[in-house]
Amino acid sequence: MVVHAFVTSKLDYCNSLLYGLPKFLIATLQSVQNSAARLVCMTRKFDHITPTLIDLRWLPIRHRIFFKILLLVYKSLNAKTPSYLSDLSTYRRSSYSLRSVSNGDLVMPSSKMRTYGDRSFAVCAPRLWNSLPLSIRRSSSVDIFKNV
Repeated sequence: MVVHAFVTSKLDYCNSLLYGLPKFLIATLQSVQNSAARLVCMTRKFDHITPTLIDLRWLPIRHRIFFKILLLVYKSLNAKTPSYLSDLSTYRRSSYSLRSVSNGDLVMPSSKMRTYGDRSFAVCAPRLWNSLPLSIRRSSSVDIFKNV
């Protein structure tokens, strides 16, 4: 409980802002998570950490960031977030009868700045959402979406 209170809660706090950080900074956070997992399960320093993370059901940091963004998108598409987030996620529409319209893809706005523009929620959220399989995007509830 102490590790969760002091470590994992800090790793999860506003971690959607960490999208697009360089790999070496994500690796630093990943080493913090690995150390916390070793402490909880009392594994040795040179044991593989992946089985420990799987036993604890902890996602790696990079995937935690993606999950948090995708959960916000799912909630915004299902009217469970404030309107300022819901307005950023809109379905792609076409005047033609295309099969891709029924896939539930989101409009991907263009960004002018590669460094900061691509990291904004309005740009990264549709990119991540459109990369999900269709079966996950069509989940009927938040609990099903989280578990898939």
